[in-house]
Amino acid sequence: MAMTWVWTGMVLLSLVFGLATGNLDAVANAALEGAGSAIELSISMAGVLCLWTGVMEVMNACGLSDRLAKAFRPLLRHLLPEASRDSETLATVSANVSANLLGLGNAATPLGIRAARRMARGCGGVASDELCLLVVLNTASIQLIPATIASVRAASGSQSPFDILPAVWLSSVLSVAAGIFMAKLLARVGRRQK
Repeated sequence: MAMTWVWTGMVLLSLVFGLATGNLDAVANAALEGAGSAIELSISMAGVLCLWTGVMEVMNACGLSDRLAKAFRPLLRHLLPEASRDSETLATVSANVSANLLGLGNAATPLGIRAARRMARGCGGVASDELCLLVVLNTASIQLIPATIASVRAASGSQSPFDILPAVWLSSVLSVAAGIFMAKLLARVGRRQK
């Protein structure tokens, strides 16, 4: 709802300033060009996202994503001991981390929501430390294949959309490490205050 007001305000301010400065034609042309560019970007991104979603489906069909999720379970059992008591919750969290690892945020989001709902049961409306850690892991995920970013770069005309891989790997590992560290630190501080 707030974004509706922000966008409406920006449009109205553009129209008012365009009218006041005598550049209303330029504002209208910019709006039409922007709309056309948005449609072109959406169509080109849809193709790339379909490709990567198909790759994820092939990985699911051949069992590779399940094996990848199983590989994360020992680490996740250590990070989320309460959640790992429920095998379905642990499987959902593992699948979420795996999808994020492959850069498929659109596939990871429903899994993350499902895992968060399962972890939130019995919390009494207050997020547990492990639920907060899940949000950190989901938000600052390590990405081996940044498919969404690469598709945006390809749609924008990049000749080598995956040349950002080293920077993505380094920044995502650092952000996950910092997020886990802060989540664990704040959980300890919260326990001491109780």
